[in-house]
Amino acid sequence: MASDLLHAPSRQIASQSPAGQWTIRQSGCWIAACATRDLARVSDKAGSGPMCATNGRRTKGALPAQRAGASPPGAVYRFAPNWKEEHVLSHLADARGILQADGYKGYAKLYEPQPDGTPQLREAACWAHLRRDFHDFWVSTKSEIAREALDRIGKVYDIERDIKGQTADVRHAARQKLSQPKVAAFFAWSEQQLLRIPGKSDLAKAFRYGLARQEAFSLFLTDGRVAIDNNPAERALRPIGIGRKNWLFAGADTGAETLARAMTIIETAKLNGLDPQAYLADIFGRIHDHKINRLNELLPWNWAPLASLTDSQAA
Repeated sequence: MASDLLHAPSRQIASQSPAGQWTIRQSGCWIAACATRDLARVSDKAGSGPMCATNGRRTKGALPAQRAGASPPGAVYRFAPNWKEEHVLSHLADARGILQADGYKGYAKLYEPQPDGTPQLREAACWAHLRRDFHDFWVSTKSEIAREALDRIGKVYDIERDIKGQTADVRHAARQKLSQPKVAAFFAWSEQQLLRIPGKSDLAKAFRYGLARQEAFSLFLTDGRVAIDNNPAERALRPIGIGRKNWLFAGADTGAETLARAMTIIETAKLNGLDPQAYLADIFGRIHDHKINRLNELLPWNWAPLASLTDSQAA
């Protein structure tokens, strides 16, 4: 799958060391690319947490990226043994365009200018992550400043709900007219609040996170394809979060790699509106004698049940 708009969340999953021991080594799955056929039709667009293995020790891992644009919808999951940036840089080595993600430092080099002066990927920040920081502070302190931050961000989300399902051009026009003034006012207000609150507080940290990435948080205003947040990619990772509570671990690294391949097929089928079980049952029943030069016909966005094809041919 090729796309110029990627989304990068992450999830952790435990796996066993090559020696068969549960250790405190890091392991994980990494979503490489998840696409929507038309981003304008998506309501919203990762996060991490410890996972306990059977011996009670924690292991970590990463799972990123959703992509969007005119390409067929799909999700690609990639397993990586740890959080090191080398896996991100290798996996996204040929990617160009926009990357919507959280503030994981492993992405930083992808945003740096290349010899021609342009970055490999432009950063689109996730407003849901920023909102979450203010929400957590408000829940614990009932801070009026945090509450106002939530209200200001909420008004931008109100506009997004009104333009849900519209084309990129319509979204861009609405954002320029309605959202841009609110976003500019939010960041100007944020700078003022930093002068009023303790610099080491979590609230100040949230404001600094947003201000340091103001350009990335504003990219959705100038490109109608870009979502305001990374929520759909987050939802594509939800099965990993749910699953790790059930099966606890993925066995060895090879088990995690198999899981990534299975999730790629299942989630891509779901993104294309298919029943994964019906899709896989049909594919497994016909792939053994399907012509290799026609494998594209079996991809989720091209697939039609064999029974339907037989009926149409008979007609």
